[in-house]
Amino acid sequence: MPNPSTPSADRPDINRPPLSPHRFTHQAMATIFEIIIDHPDRAYAQQAAWAAFQVADNLEKALSRFLEYSDICRINSAKTGDKLVIGLDAFTCLQECNRMYMLTGGAFDISVGALMDCWLDKDKKLKNPAAEELQALMQNRGKTLLLLNDADYSVEIKHSPLHIDLGGFGKGYAVDRMAESLAEWDIENYILHGGLSSVRAHGGMSGQTGWPVSISNPFQNYAPLRQFNLHNRCMNGSGLQKGNHIIDPRSGRPLTIQRAAWAFSPDAASGDALSTAFMVMSLDEIGQLCRTHHEFQAVIIEMENAQPGAEKVYYYGDIVQ
Repeated sequence: MPNPSTPSADRPDINRPPLSPHRFTHQAMATIFEIIIDHPDRAYAQQAAWAAFQVADNLEKALSRFLEYSDICRINSAKTGDKLVIGLDAFTCLQECNRMYMLTGGAFDISVGALMDCWLDKDKKLKNPAAEELQALMQNRGKTLLLLNDADYSVEIKHSPLHIDLGGFGKGYAVDRMAESLAEWDIENYILHGGLSSVRAHGGMSGQTGWPVSISNPFQNYAPLRQFNLHNRCMNGSGLQKGNHIIDPRSGRPLTIQRAAWAFSPDAASGDALSTAFMVMSLDEIGQLCRTHHEFQAVIIEMENAQPGAEKVYYYGDIVQ
């Protein structure tokens, strides 16, 4: 598990509480999930945590594009005109991803995987794709690739091959479903995260209102930037890491600025989508979204002139002012 004192560029740091809250970890969906529960009975808290971890395991079987019989893998393997009946979780994720696509003006797009393959080699280094290849991919992307029918949870394939990837949404969705499981166990005070980048807090720690969390500056050796008291809220982060490139699904081209982004939201799934979209949206677009939808807030760090120390921090929304 990553050292919690040195979070990566896209991961909010969670200020570790004393030993009295009970801490449980579990590997799933190619990351480490952690639940910290403030409850008098450790054995009961452990049972609740492992029930929540089972939720994550089950979701991985449905949502991972790497598992041969998952719903997402079946969709990616289907041909144009095929109609598939999928599970409720995968269907709900696709519906919500369409909603976030519309909300962000296409900045969040789960069909961006084909563009990523076009631009990046196996070592995540930039290639130089032909203009004709890019144009063809840009004509076959977005929410119109799938036709969803909520009467029978079916998906009709409008274009193939597909490269649907829920990596920017599925982990947050799992965190939300795990929170539902904890609620069924009457766990009221906890903080839960997937890979430190998708954080959901409920209640508070040791009688406090909320849980202390902080974000760090990836351009200043992860120096602490700001601390927040997270209460019945979610915080999600995205950012550039060495060897990693962000593709703007709207232009079809790699991001030309260095940026880290955090989204604050009522649910972790929306926060995952927004923090991803905030990496490529303009500052004006981010500000307009947060002003129009008051349930969302953002923190953005931008590197100017590729010089450490020249970065600027932008805050959007009352919760982070």
